[in-house]
Amino acid sequence: MIRSPRAYRLLLLVLALALALSCAASLGFGAAPVPLPHVLEILGQRLFDLQPAQAVSRAQDSIVWLIRAPRVVLGALVGAGLALVGTALQAVTRNPLADPHLLGVSSGAALGAVIVVLYLGEFVGLLSLPLAAFVGALVSMLLVLAIASRGGRLESDRLLLAGVAVSFVMMAASNLLLFLGDHHAASSVIFWMLGGLGLARWELLWLPALCLMLALLLLLGLARALNALMAGEHSAVSLGLEPRRVRLLVFVCASLLTGVLVSLSGAIGFVGLILPHVARFLVGAEHRRLLPVSALLGALFLVWVDVAARTLMAPQDLPIGIATAAIGGVFFVLLLRRR
Repeated sequence: MIRSPRAYRLLLLVLALALALSCAASLGFGAAPVPLPHVLEILGQRLFDLQPAQAVSRAQDSIVWLIRAPRVVLGALVGAGLALVGTALQAVTRNPLADPHLLGVSSGAALGAVIVVLYLGEFVGLLSLPLAAFVGALVSMLLVLAIASRGGRLESDRLLLAGVAVSFVMMAASNLLLFLGDHHAASSVIFWMLGGLGLARWELLWLPALCLMLALLLLLGLARALNALMAGEHSAVSLGLEPRRVRLLVFVCASLLTGVLVSLSGAIGFVGLILPHVARFLVGAEHRRLLPVSALLGALFLVWVDVAARTLMAPQDLPIGIATAAIGGVFFVLLLRRR
């Protein structure tokens, strides 16, 4: 475990550099491979207006900049956001198995998005899908809290069971709406629900980026409260905190961020379960240190999972949710065995 401030800053720098290099390297992978020197030429021309030293075709430029680059950026944002949400949920629930997917938040967001895509359309423009996903995620989270609470107290043991139950209900509702809706639209929605980054476009990335930055700043501001809640509700009260208010704030933040991410990427599970544990192993449970590391690890993880999804079954894209579910399922079993 890294303890000294200097080693922690070095870790952040290494992770940030690894993420930047991974994003650049991943642009070359896919059904139409692009050599790394050509990728760097395209990035230099697009970002810094540098003249390419070697010929780069227009097709390669379009593939790298218009198709893969938004996808890689979205993957980094989704990975960072889900890891951040998982870290916060594990703190406020005092449950190491808490995750936006297992607690039904992702399923609720997916249900809201399905309703908009199949039945309502863009009733408030481009924000329709993120707004509906946020409402679905928030309703799902509130249902889980209502079921898991007993006598005004949140019971950690009941939380996971309540999350699984609500998740199944939300998934059943989504499947019913898909069955009853237009079959042509339903087929595209089904692929989206499996999780993927194929819908990424530059003009859509500002919203998840903004929500991620605001969520990170809010959670860093709540780091002391998250530390206290991890120690127990009595410890939090003795420090002058109001656990219920902190939980509500975190749940609304988690629902908003998850809703926005799910509206663009579909339901990608287990990222918020795996990476917080890896980050906690590296830097401990102090949330001012834990949250940035968890976000960077989540971004790094999903960028490379997306590379695998693009290359394993090329020219077809493997839904990224299948890959994360396979990895997360094994990790979940290992966590249960340790408990």
